[in-house]
Amino acid sequence: MAGLVTGDSTPMVPMAGGESNPDVGLLYDINGIAKGAPHWADRLVEFIGEYGIVFGFAVLMLFAWWRIRKTADAPAGIAALLWSPLAAGLALLINVPIRGFVRRPRPFLDHQGLDVLVKGKTDFSFVSDHATLTMALGVGLFVANRKYGFIGIGLAMVEGFCRVYMGVHYPTDVVGGLALGTAVALLFAPLAMMLLTPVARWVAGTRAGWLVRSSDAPVAVAPAAGGVGAEAALSGQPGQRALRHDRDLAA
Repeated sequence: MAGLVTGDSTPMVPMAGGESNPDVGLLYDINGIAKGAPHWADRLVEFIGEYGIVFGFAVLMLFAWWRIRKTADAPAGIAALLWSPLAAGLALLINVPIRGFVRRPRPFLDHQGLDVLVKGKTDFSFVSDHATLTMALGVGLFVANRKYGFIGIGLAMVEGFCRVYMGVHYPTDVVGGLALGTAVALLFAPLAMMLLTPVARWVAGTRAGWLVRSSDAPVAVAPAAGGVGAEAALSGQPGQRALRHDRDLAA
């Protein structure tokens, strides 16, 4: 159903009982920012929403990889870092039947007056692939490293905003994508770690071990007698408090 224009030129779409649809109303509110923004700002958001955030994740993961290699249990951290892109790919695969089942058209096909910054989007709208991809990357990165994970989750939120700003997704498409990416990254993480950690430990013992562990990484201490774990054994060594502050969740 095409969007209606009220007397103050604000597009609204009535629901049963005369109430407006908050999903569509928020879509118009966010996309309306694009109408009043300068051309260069729209082009910037378009680049960020289509490619920039994904490129940012690539850079972020490189920094995380460099940091994790220097931790005590680097192989476990690297295994968690590997899970991040794998989780994103799995989430996108799961989204294929979801989109085919829901079959929700893009918002600009049902509502007039939207400023669509990206043309040629003909696939279904729910749920957003970009939101799913970036949130799975962010949460997967959080499993590997808290600090970089928080940054990644923030990038995923920016991605979701950009998709609505660009007029190619409803807000609920983005919310669904964020939820799907989070669920896949967290629910399958234990199984992924069980499979990937032994592989990372094996690589650490080969000539390619520099990919997994830095030469100056501290050596993990085996659990001490009497049930005292490695963390307690290392607690008195210099730099360990900083290591625990930003250590891998998977370790």
